[in-house]
Amino acid sequence: MKRRRVRLSALLLALVAMLAVEPATAAADQYLFKYANTQSENHPRSKSMVFFKNTLEKASQGKIKVELYFSGVLGKEAEVLDMVKMGTVQGCRGGLFERANKKYLMYTLPFMFEDADTVVAVMRSDLGKRINKGAMANGFYIPATGVAGGMRNITCSKRPVRTVADLKGLKMRTPPIDVTIRTFKALGANPQQVAYTETYMALKTGVVDGQENPFSNAVDMKFYEAQKYLSVVNWQVHPDPLYVNPAWYNRLPNDLKAVFDAVAEATMIYSDTIWLNSEQNYFNTLKEKLEVNHCDPSARKDFVKGVKSVWQYYVDEGYFTWDEINEALTIAAKQ
Repeated sequence: MKRRRVRLSALLLALVAMLAVEPATAAADQYLFKYANTQSENHPRSKSMVFFKNTLEKASQGKIKVELYFSGVLGKEAEVLDMVKMGTVQGCRGGLFERANKKYLMYTLPFMFEDADTVVAVMRSDLGKRINKGAMANGFYIPATGVAGGMRNITCSKRPVRTVADLKGLKMRTPPIDVTIRTFKALGANPQQVAYTETYMALKTGVVDGQENPFSNAVDMKFYEAQKYLSVVNWQVHPDPLYVNPAWYNRLPNDLKAVFDAVAEATMIYSDTIWLNSEQNYFNTLKEKLEVNHCDPSARKDFVKGVKSVWQYYVDEGYFTWDEINEALTIAAKQ
């Protein structure tokens, strides 16, 4: 598993230089940014937002105050995302990205990318920036997007998943994300939509047989306590947009907007770095608790064949085009 090195210091030095040239406006009002996610405070997503808070408060010279709420204390992901859209909460991170822009689903096409680093390159490209900008039409400002952990893999209580046939009939917990549901249906499983915060109990009680997530989420939520097998199939990675309420952002003076955007970009790079670098440690934890199998190349070809219809569906529905898919694949191939 590749270790990633990012020159965060260079980004932050650039931010400091920008502030030195154009200091923050001496506004009487302090801008409060309430942020929430459903993961625990020890999760990489949460740790990166502590970085965001500390950096933004310092870079804005105290003019933007950040409040952080972790572990789902403000509600489930769907509830918090609605709060951001309404403006009662100013920011969040998590799933449900297709509500912001359906083009985010392109990152999630099954077996499209071999590893998370290639997806990161696409997210930071001009194509990625266009996708972020498109979220404004649906009521979200997204200054930067990263990856929600490493490649997504499968745990199960009934049997290991080595081939497409092993998925047949399994009750798989899926997030309410269309591409995930369609993928598991195409592969013969029985998708069950369960809220992230309710997944552990659904696994424990047998409501579902298995789930798919990056290693970090499986450890953070202790899914391994209710599972027996870990199947490393590397089928997908999810985007992790930083959702921001546009009205709140637009109230910032221009210099604070620039500060906010720079810190948001640095935070998502930091998030990608610590999250992806931590995946090996999370995998080591799971290896101690579950029986592990890896998908061999011949079986992977069958998985790819089984989901090609999912790619075509979204092109046919107008979510994105083959030109955009090919643009993403071209960027990925250069990494």
